[in-house]
Amino acid sequence: MSVVGFDVGNLSCFTAVARQGGIETVANEYSDRNTPCVVSLTERERAIGSAAKSQMISNFRNTIFGFKRFLGRSFDDPLVQSEKQWLPYTLVAAENNRVGVKVQYCGEEKIFSVEQVTSMLFTKLKSIAESNLGKPVQDCVISVPLYYTDAERRALLNSACVSGLNVLRLFNDSTAVALAYGIYKQDLPPPEEKPRNVVFVDMGHSALQTAAVAFNKGKLKVLATAFDNTLGGQHFDRRILDHFAAEFKIKYKIDVKSNKRAGIRLLSECEKLKKQMSANSSDLRIAIECLMEDKDVHGKMKREQFEELSADLLARVEPTLQRVLAESGLKRDEIYSVEIVGGSTRIPAVKAMIQKVFGREPSTTLNVDEAVSRGCALQCAMLSPTFKVRDFSVQDSCPYSVTLSWKAPMEDATDTEIFSVHHAAPFSKMLTFYRKEPFELDARYTNPQAIGYPDTRIGTFKVNNVVPTAEGESSKIKVKVRMNIHGVFTIKQASLVEKVQVQVEQPPAEKTEEGQVNGQEPMETETPEQKSDATEPEADSQAQMETDEVQTATDQEKPQETTPPSPQEPEAKKNETEEKKTKSKVKLVDLPIVEDLFMQYSVDQLNLMMEKENELIMNDKREKEKADARNSVEEYVYDMRDKLCDKFSEFVSEEESETFRAVLESTENWLYEDGENETKSVYGKKLEELKAMGDPIVRRAVEHSSRPAAFNKLGSSLMHVFKFLQLWNEKDEKYDHISEEDVGKVGKLHQDISDWHNVNLQKQSQLAKHQDPVVTTGDIMTKVKELTKVCDPIMNKKKPVPKEDPPPAPEEKKAEGEAKPDEAAADTGEQQPDDQQQESSETEQAKQDMDLD
Repeated sequence: MSVVGFDVGNLSCFTAVARQGGIETVANEYSDRNTPCVVSLTERERAIGSAAKSQMISNFRNTIFGFKRFLGRSFDDPLVQSEKQWLPYTLVAAENNRVGVKVQYCGEEKIFSVEQVTSMLFTKLKSIAESNLGKPVQDCVISVPLYYTDAERRALLNSACVSGLNVLRLFNDSTAVALAYGIYKQDLPPPEEKPRNVVFVDMGHSALQTAAVAFNKGKLKVLATAFDNTLGGQHFDRRILDHFAAEFKIKYKIDVKSNKRAGIRLLSECEKLKKQMSANSSDLRIAIECLMEDKDVHGKMKREQFEELSADLLARVEPTLQRVLAESGLKRDEIYSVEIVGGSTRIPAVKAMIQKVFGREPSTTLNVDEAVSRGCALQCAMLSPTFKVRDFSVQDSCPYSVTLSWKAPMEDATDTEIFSVHHAAPFSKMLTFYRKEPFELDARYTNPQAIGYPDTRIGTFKVNNVVPTAEGESSKIKVKVRMNIHGVFTIKQASLVEKVQVQVEQPPAEKTEEGQVNGQEPMETETPEQKSDATEPEADSQAQMETDEVQTATDQEKPQETTPPSPQEPEAKKNETEEKKTKSKVKLVDLPIVEDLFMQYSVDQLNLMMEKENELIMNDKREKEKADARNSVEEYVYDMRDKLCDKFSEFVSEEESETFRAVLESTENWLYEDGENETKSVYGKKLEELKAMGDPIVRRAVEHSSRPAAFNKLGSSLMHVFKFLQLWNEKDEKYDHISEEDVGKVGKLHQDISDWHNVNLQKQSQLAKHQDPVVTTGDIMTKVKELTKVCDPIMNKKKPVPKEDPPPAPEEKKAEGEAKPDEAAADTGEQQPDDQQQESSETEQAKQDMDLD
């Protein structure tokens, strides 16, 4: 099982994986751990990440960036309309008024929804993780801004699903940073002591997020959060752009904002200038060649001037910080540390504002850019069954309050706040209704100003198959609502409670708890820690109505009371009741729930998006294979053309060289004209044609360099055999045991191969280098093997061992313990060392066994 965490930002992405006992942020194919959040579509393929960023100027109309802010929003959203003016690509209304992007892809005009574009980015991040881990990646944890609504979170989940990822959790950015900070701390206070309070400030490219978190040993709890989703680094960049655009309009008579390409170039330089001003207070220059109308422009700015231009933006930082301080209930002296992450926290004015509000200098303990991705990977490891992680519980909070409304029979609509702001999450609650027919529950956000959009809908949930009881009364319906692990509100379950009368033989004092089904435990809330907070004041204060009751589930349901026998009953009937008592047991029947969620894709739409994404992946694969085949042809043309003039010049005739050069030149022209966009098979055939002419030249060069060594080896082998034959003829005692037949076999083979060697060596020496060789290195080595295979066994044949003398007769043996001095010396010299060696080996074996044990 893979353990991967993705930090998906508005400007860039980071991928962290768990391996070798730790968390590591991995690099992409460009050896860069920062992968730009950019998707570029061309006439034949799509580029994602670093490759797409390089096309932001040359292919600006089809290069999509900054699209994360449009997830789960309608085209009429005020935020979408305000951002539209800054984008070089075209935003359009897609299906169901979603945000779409109109681009040119494969020669056609196409519209991709923002969710589809996001799934393309996830496909790239998934491939980066797989290439680093060396195995398929499915399970992951993805970061999400804490201010995301249900619609935005579901859109991100849909995009991940389309790309083949299984999201274990959508993790709030600030909570991920808190986990990366706290899990490594060994000095956190015990659970029974006062917690350590840390404030995290995350100011990235598009938004400012803050969170106050309480740490104890083994757990963290998010106390409060605050944010400004329209205050980030890009807004400071645009202020600088506005300044220089106005300056260039007066100074150079050009309107940069009227030209999309010039605007992108200037915005990129403004971003670089902002980063330089964070480290330098002196005047810094900006210069761009041929920005517009072939005019070179330049300007300068210093930090004080930048802060004056951004004074209203900087003023919005303090209220957000003050809000998290007030809502958490913390005083300045109760804060242990203020940790900052996010690229825009490097701005000195932002740091000064943080220090002013919290009364302490911001700490940079964490990696400003990679802390979120590391926290996501840690959370994924905690959720994975294959990794053992230190026990550390995470209690997040709800950024918005959620209200549930319904229409009671014969009454006006009723609503109640189910989850308040900063309520613990994930969390479940149980609601009880009395109904005779199906009913609907509408979920919405309580405060429209908090989410910044007038449409506060979350969704409508219809509970079906509700029928009256057998007596015609309203049925009791239990509805389980949940703020799940992704921070998404959902109605997890609806059950019809039926009471069944059962006769059991047991003492009348025993009672059965309501909620037990077939002896099972009643439904409970998620965790003991959450159960203690389950009872909400607003739910408890609700008055019970005849047809409608709302209550929050506690640890277990109240037990059903049994009806005792009436005092007027006869004594015999009482005795019978004691023997067989009738009890009420509860049977839960699951009811179907039909969801109508705001800005949610249907299953068919998601399947269609998956099919399209798979088609795009296959097209990218085909284009890559085609590009590799084309590059192979191009590489061969350049390589052979250079070597014909240098390395292979001696091994090719003048006529052959001219013919081959002409073919190479025509192939090069074909690659850049008619053959620029051919299929993989066409490039393969073209490469085979070129190699048919070039391989003989390469073989001549290779043979020329390796053939002398092969001839030398064969000559050495022949000389070795010749010396053997000479010694055998001289009756050398070393070889006198070898038969004449074997020697004759060796002599015949030696003569044949020696003649072959002399003839071919002479023929080859008479040929020019550009002519094909008469014998190859392989042929020569075959002769060497043949000579070695036949001759070596015969030449290395051992002499037969002479038979030993028979042992002496028993009567000639001396008494036990007596031996001749020579024999004793012989025994001492031969047998004793063998015994010692055996003892030594046994001791060594015993040591090895002990070591293994």
